[in-house]
Amino acid sequence: MIKESYSESYKEAGVDITAGYKSVELMKKHIRRTLTEGLENVGDFGGLFPLKTAGFSDPVLVSGTDGVGTKLRLAILLDRHDTIGIDCVAMCVNDVICCGAKPLFFLDYIACGKNIPEKIAAIVGGVAEGCVQAGCALIGGETAEHPGTMPETEYDLAGFTVGIADRSKLVDKSAMRAGDVMLALPSSGVHSNGFSLVRKVFDVEHADLRAPVAELGGKSLGDVLLTPTKIYVKPVLALLEEVKVKGISHITGGGFYENMPRSIPAGLGVKIRKADIRIPPIFPLIQARGKISAHDMFNTFNMGVGMSVVVAKEDVQKAIGILRAHGEEAYALGEIVEGDGVELV
Repeated sequence: MIKESYSESYKEAGVDITAGYKSVELMKKHIRRTLTEGLENVGDFGGLFPLKTAGFSDPVLVSGTDGVGTKLRLAILLDRHDTIGIDCVAMCVNDVICCGAKPLFFLDYIACGKNIPEKIAAIVGGVAEGCVQAGCALIGGETAEHPGTMPETEYDLAGFTVGIADRSKLVDKSAMRAGDVMLALPSSGVHSNGFSLVRKVFDVEHADLRAPVAELGGKSLGDVLLTPTKIYVKPVLALLEEVKVKGISHITGGGFYENMPRSIPAGLGVKIRKADIRIPPIFPLIQARGKISAHDMFNTFNMGVGMSVVVAKEDVQKAIGILRAHGEEAYALGEIVEGDGVELV
């Protein structure tokens, strides 16, 4: 009687199922860090999450899914895979929190040319760290080995999250008025957007990514570009508990011009003074090296603003105080005005 799952034929075709089993064993210690009360059975066919709706009069589930994009190429070139999972979680949970929802759980999907258990475990370790930062549980995932369709050293990473909110507490942009104030929550850097342009500007396939760069304060280009996307869930949840928030935008691909208007109702826009934006050094370096227009920079990158939040003028100082108490150096960024879109002056 065969007791162990093993296929020599499948291995000869490029898929080592025993490597997959080892990956699961190595990643379990990371997954355990994220589990909340009542969760267990990691490795079953489905991820279980007990939905406790106590305190919700009309609970609404809010979902989000995303990947990391071509930032993965930097991780592969540098052979550093322990933080890219944070980016994956961030791209999903930061979207969900824009609705005012608390992320409950997360699942990941990794497609790889070859399953190297230690590498997969490092990737999932980053995913687990992102889940810890977001306060959600990693309840499942999938690793798929794709020999012949992608190089052995390469992989892709995507994720999915589900959050919950009371319908009455969802962020409602219809309450926004001219005179309200948009706050900036600083980014940790480029985050996970615009990397096709970044890779072109710096010719990363041939650049020395480990060399110190004067414009970056002596940090290496690789270190700065691989800095994980900041996760804003806990500070924003704290803010939502105490202040009426009228709009939240996660500043991702499309930069200011695409993302900020998504949280502003028709007939209103936002006016921002460029001098008030706290822009990290990486962005002027990208602009100078790539000879990129200011418009294209603000239409591609977050430019130092990872998330924007709109509150009433009288709530500005209270909101900033709450966010700073939770580690976010928030500041007033712009004013909601009659009109539409984003006006940078």
